[in-house]
Amino acid sequence: MPNIAVELGKNAGSLGVNSAYGATQTVDGAEFTPVALTWTGFGGGSGGAEGAEGEGGGGGGVAIPLGVYIRREEGLRFEPNLVSLLAVAIPFVWIAGRALSRIIRALKK
Repeated sequence: MPNIAVELGKNAGSLGVNSAYGATQTVDGAEFTPVALTWTGFGGGSGGAEGAEGEGGGGGGVAIPLGVYIRREEGLRFEPNLVSLLAVAIPFVWIAGRALSRIIRALKK
């Protein structure tokens, strides 16, 4: 049975920038490059009780489409996906607001 950590390591090279930016497509003379917020997680295991063989592994990921870069003759611009942008921004703003309120409260004491 192959080593799970080695197999996950081989596949991890395709993560990062390659998963956040999609392949550029050309439509009617304009180039579109999709952009997403991505994160992944992997786990692995090995070993077992005496005389038993144990291995395991798993992984998962999430991709939220943020928008698309559009290149035309006029230049390059970013068109956001407003629904996804709000889904990412609302929790961020809420957490930042809570942290700021706690900092202000601590400074007043």
